[in-house]
Amino acid sequence: MTIAKGDKIPAGKLRTLTADGPKDITTDEIFAGKTVVLFGLPGAFTPTCSAKHLPGFIEKFDALKAKGVDTIACVSVNDAFVMGAWGKSQDAGDKVLMLADGNADFAKSLGLDADFSAYGMGTRSKRFSLVAKDGVVTEVNVEAQGAFEVSTADHVLGQL
Repeated sequence: MTIAKGDKIPAGKLRTLTADGPKDITTDEIFAGKTVVLFGLPGAFTPTCSAKHLPGFIEKFDALKAKGVDTIACVSVNDAFVMGAWGKSQDAGDKVLMLADGNADFAKSLGLDADFSAYGMGTRSKRFSLVAKDGVVTEVNVEAQGAFEVSTADHVLGQL
């Protein structure tokens, strides 16, 4: 079942790359007591993800913060090293928390996993965005296959 408005973000662990290497980070650490914009995408360094999705949230950082967002996070079914390198290549800095969901466990827990085997990518995440306040989803936007409309930074800004 796909996560919906009013649902609690499932408990789980993701990974992020720190100066000391990959580190586990729990969903409680990410979401508890905060307003979080989380967006997910099929893969780091892929065309739409690199040209539009991640750059849009970096560009709209100040506007999202002005609307009360504490954390902007990007999650993909990649490892922490890939997510760290991608964030660095996109100049995400401290604007976007880059989260690795290497085994797609988090995507599956949200009901947002997708089979990209036809593209040689295996199980990945659907393209989506959501807003959560203190771990409870207030907005969720899931793209149709191949679309890039409702998960954009601009769309999320309009929901806040």
